[in-house]
Amino acid sequence: MNVQIYNTLTRAKETFVPQEPGKVKMYVCGPTVYDYIHIGNARPVIFFDVVRRYLEYAGYDVNYIVNFTDVDDKLIKKAEQLGVTVPEVANKFIKAFNEDIASLGVHKASLNPRVTEHIPSIVAFIQGLVDTGYAYASEGDVYYRTSKFEDYGKLSHQNLEELQFGIRIEIGDRKENPQDFVLWKGAKPGEINWESPWGPGRPGWHIECSAMAREYLGDTLDIHGGGHDLQFPHHECEVAQSEALTGKPLANYWMHNGYIHINNEKMSKSLGNGITVNELVKRVKPAAIRYFILSTHYRSPLNFTDETIAQAENSVERIANCASNLRHRLSAFGGQAEAANVGTELGERLSRIKAQFEAKMGDDFNTPDAITAVFELVSEANQYLNRSDATAEGTAALLAALEQMNAVLGLLPEAGADAELLDEEIEALIVERTEVRKAKNWARADEIRNLLTEKGIALEDTPQGIRWRRL
Repeated sequence: MNVQIYNTLTRAKETFVPQEPGKVKMYVCGPTVYDYIHIGNARPVIFFDVVRRYLEYAGYDVNYIVNFTDVDDKLIKKAEQLGVTVPEVANKFIKAFNEDIASLGVHKASLNPRVTEHIPSIVAFIQGLVDTGYAYASEGDVYYRTSKFEDYGKLSHQNLEELQFGIRIEIGDRKENPQDFVLWKGAKPGEINWESPWGPGRPGWHIECSAMAREYLGDTLDIHGGGHDLQFPHHECEVAQSEALTGKPLANYWMHNGYIHINNEKMSKSLGNGITVNELVKRVKPAAIRYFILSTHYRSPLNFTDETIAQAENSVERIANCASNLRHRLSAFGGQAEAANVGTELGERLSRIKAQFEAKMGDDFNTPDAITAVFELVSEANQYLNRSDATAEGTAALLAALEQMNAVLGLLPEAGADAELLDEEIEALIVERTEVRKAKNWARADEIRNLLTEKGIALEDTPQGIRWRRL
């Protein structure tokens, strides 16, 4: 299955060809775990989850690594504020991160390596750079000698003289050159630290991903991803470190997602307009958050407003209702049916929609147009279910097609989520309502409907019986 990827390195779309047929080595930079993730963090989490899902849909075995930065200036500061240790801060927010991504329907990575569990390999990586002259020690710190790496700036397409530093980098007299960045930070009094050939300290930000990516995926990755803000300095520095040590490309394909704005303003602490995921999912359906993220191409900026999220909620409800209607009708037909025997007319339309979906996803993961294909399928299904000649086979084929697309986009609740809503109390109320309707006790029937609505269950009377859906 052909997949085109826009490669940040070359600024062009390229046909994806993994190093090993059928297998993909994919690394995406994960969170610095000092706080709850916000909606901006959720964009790469959700988007690269879909990239991984589509590659698996296309038949690839994906080794998907997302790291945790669990030691950093921000964690040290947070630990001091809370009066706890850095590992305690990290553990708290790793747990919160896992809960947040689970609520968003994000599948867990193949592995989530933590920096603090890889200090020996990071130290060895730095030592290799020192030994080859790409790094130097200075008063307990170790810095990367950027002037020695001729290709520095090739990923972000900036000249060395134009590069601006300051993100997690301190400029001081200990450097040979202001553009040199830190690989190892000598410990300040009372800070968490590890022993090294250069004295007690901890890794710099950039070296962590280089070391862990190499340990689990080898010298060259197929895909390296992250937010647009990571192009420089983080990914640029990764390239310099890794390629200086190995002499090989760090990644064959680089992918970066765009920013999220809140009401047309950039998210910032000074504006106080950040929205955390754990708060957002309390008032917005997780599927709507995924829809919002995927409704704009990943390389384009995305604007979060109450209006856009409300539109997303309406859209996912339409998809969910279609899936529920198909399942209900299939149940009325007696359950399972052979989806292959659908007839030429419906089969051709389903093949066309599937081909459209795959063409759009294969074109640099164009999720907005892939969602358009989903809605074409929804329209097809809704029309089909109104036909007097609808069959179990046709219904099953439509449901299977919708579930296949959803396996990539994740816009419907995970399997089993609906069943969990019907506890014994709700089941009893539905049975009671059926009985009182037979007895023409309309007042009690309406009372039960209202009570179930309060519990988040909407009932619909259909020719095939009562069906319910989540509100």
